Amino acid sequence: MKTVQAMLAEAEAAVPRIAVDAARAMLGRADVLFVDVREPGEVVASGKIAGAVAVPRGLLEFRADPSSPLHDAGFDRAKTVITYCASGGRAALAGKTLKDMGYANVHNLGGFKAWLDAGGDVDKG
Repeated sequence: MKTVQAMLAEAEAAVPRIAVDAARAMLGRADVLFVDVREPGEVVASGKIAGAVAVPRGLLEFRADPSSPLHDAGFDRAKTVITYCASGGRAALAGKTLKDMGYANVHNLGGFKAWLDAGGDVDKG
């Protein structure tokens, strides 16, 4: 049996963090997908990174799997994927899930607040 702390430690070890400045430099590239894994109410309240796909963590596998009827065409294993949430925990777990699903180039941006504090572009909810 695993604790949430153990699961987070595994995810953090498997999914490298990416600095806000490095992520900002990748914004708008066709080969990069930003994924907001917060709940819909969180996204509506604060907005999301400009161009990001908002997929609640509970639906991630269904949106990321090409064989799923709920697949989101924005998900492509050839892309760099950058996950984020409110503080980084859900983003790390989501990133680990994506790696387990065959997405090779996945990074955890951490929390949305850091993006806001750095003046990153935002789509309002």
